[in-house]
Amino acid sequence: IYLAALLGNGLIITAVACDHRLHTPMYFLLLNLSLVDLASISTILPKAMANSLWDSRAISYTGCAVQLFMFTFLIVAEYYLLTVMAYDRYVAICKPLHYGTLLGSTACVHMAAAAWGSGFLNSLVHTANTFSIPLCQGNAVDQFFCEIPQILKLSCSHAYLREVGLLIFSVCLALGCFVFIVLSYVQIFRAVLRIPSQQGRHKAISTCLPHLAVVSLFLSSGIFSNLKPPSISSPPLDFVVAVLYSVFPPAVNPLIYSMRNKELINSM
Repeated sequence: IYLAALLGNGLIITAVACDHRLHTPMYFLLLNLSLVDLASISTILPKAMANSLWDSRAISYTGCAVQLFMFTFLIVAEYYLLTVMAYDRYVAICKPLHYGTLLGSTACVHMAAAAWGSGFLNSLVHTANTFSIPLCQGNAVDQFFCEIPQILKLSCSHAYLREVGLLIFSVCLALGCFVFIVLSYVQIFRAVLRIPSQQGRHKAISTCLPHLAVVSLFLSSGIFSNLKPPSISSPPLDFVVAVLYSVFPPAVNPLIYSMRNKELINSM
């Protein structure tokens, strides 16, 4: 899976960077998404593979903090990038004549920088707050990488409520992005239905399907991981779910975006 993620995301990054025909807002955002996917899977899998090879589950305190910071940073940045990509599809289909104005090179760079910067600040706050909480329930994280919910389980004071409050605030921001994505696609589908030719409708929808598939995979795996009932929770299931939302999307996203995309396939 890791090699597939490296190959797929590496090919997309190389193709978009080297082919001037792909120097458009959509592919610029896709390049950023591939960078995030490549970095996020590289944050957790190499350490997990090394521990598996040496039959160990050890990670240093500093290593755990860095891993949690990087993974949270990249996951949040990916979600914001997917939100920006929904806006890109909305402008392309609903306001095609203003596409160059609303999504010029400067605007794209600013939106991508905002996604990366928001992820960085979000992760910095969560990591600093999580590792300031006293831990007294041992030092064994019941997962193959460090994540906030597993570390909060080791807390023995009410200080963890601060982090819970921050998580609720982050969830509210995530809901705002989700509403924006839904509203964008409502407008997109309304615009598509007004296209007179069936071929035109099919072409418009086909440009949105990869993004819809990636968003659905990202949200469904993340929501199930964090909101699954405690009654069905078990170490094997928690492991499978963690793989689904942390490892599977970075490996599958390149396949989804390259499927039936002739421009990207030809550049590879």
